[in-house]
Amino acid sequence: MANLTIEQLAAEVRDNVRVALAEDVGTGDITAQLIPAEQQARARVITREDAIISGMAWVNEVFRQVDPAVEVIWHVADGERVSTNQVLFELVGSARSLLTGERTALNFMQTLSAVATRCGYFADKVKDLPIKLLDTRKTIPGLRLAQKYAVTCGGCHNHRIGLYDVFLIKENHITACGGIKEAVETARRIAPEKPIEVEVENLDEFAEALKTSADIIMLDELSYEDMRTAVKLNAGQVKLEASGGINEQTLRAVAETGVDFISLGTLTKNVKAVDLSMRLSL
Repeated sequence: MANLTIEQLAAEVRDNVRVALAEDVGTGDITAQLIPAEQQARARVITREDAIISGMAWVNEVFRQVDPAVEVIWHVADGERVSTNQVLFELVGSARSLLTGERTALNFMQTLSAVATRCGYFADKVKDLPIKLLDTRKTIPGLRLAQKYAVTCGGCHNHRIGLYDVFLIKENHITACGGIKEAVETARRIAPEKPIEVEVENLDEFAEALKTSADIIMLDELSYEDMRTAVKLNAGQVKLEASGGINEQTLRAVAETGVDFISLGTLTKNVKAVDLSMRLSL
């Protein structure tokens, strides 16, 4: 499980922006045609609320695809905490181009900054503990890698990216395979280089999973007492992840049980867009 970097996402950024601009601009921005083609302008984008920033590469790519002549001048960086009314970036170029790219650029930044901001909120609650908070696959379709990048901007970490990079053996997989041992052994045969994680729902299943070659054991909705018992029985043999129904009220108590990871769907699915605003001047 490794965090995504912006360098790994260059092609993804281009594709995200291409699709978004096709959706928004379509056959052409007819309203922008009200403005003389030669009209130059400057714009400032500010945040209307405190936030953690994410999405610079997507903003840059929007204006590169709309009009490479537009200059984007940044006053902040991804991962930076900003305050209400702070200027995030400025734009210089064709007034038509600035207005055509405005909504798509802000859509990316308001969404990714929302993820980063929520991650920062949760990370702050356990920053003094040796725990890593992980995202899940509960992401906006088509924006998974973008959201997972934003998670890292907020100080949290990436779980598996999809169904292809890590085995996550859950209850139904175990039932279909005939047991935890059988499922893990089959996974090792199929792709011996891939990490294997097994989800367990009680201490009996945990003990069974501990006898396999699994790399991570997920403790799904276990009580605090059972999590502490699992940590003690594990004695550092494999990594332990807590998951299921964990929220801001219970997060710290779970972290204090001694598990290595906590996975939270809320980091990417329960987010509120950061309020951004662009103002144009001629």
